[in-house]
Amino acid sequence: MKLTAKEEEKIWAFIRQQTVLNLATTKDGVPWVASCFFALELGHKLLVFKSDKTSRHIEEALSNIEVAGSILPDKLKVGKVRGIQFQGEFQTDGGEILAIAKEKYYKKYPYARAVPGDIWTIKLTYVKYTDNTLGFGKKLIWEAERS
Repeated sequence: MKLTAKEEEKIWAFIRQQTVLNLATTKDGVPWVASCFFALELGHKLLVFKSDKTSRHIEEALSNIEVAGSILPDKLKVGKVRGIQFQGEFQTDGGEILAIAKEKYYKKYPYARAVPGDIWTIKLTYVKYTDNTLGFGKKLIWEAERS
């Protein structure tokens, strides 16, 4: 079922308001998860984060670009469950899109310029937004158009 523009905006607005994503990777069938500060680059549907290239989650994402994760509110409220589950492709190429992503990340976290690490992106392919404030168990699902 196709989302309305208003429903889709609810997803992006929620993501923009949050600061931490949980990134799940796998290598040889063994899962791993890491938490990272992130920003949303909406034009290209990217989650942008900074991490060291020698960290386990980056090494695993470089060997298997299919990743998943979740985003929860920075402050949880009992009875008002909201959150995102996502799937995406870990991006390894640079260029103009990476420059746009870096600008978005450093605008949200200017102090991060002083922290070592590299900027990475996840191209979103699937997002499930659960928001009980819209009705118990209400879920909005966004999927990237397949080319």
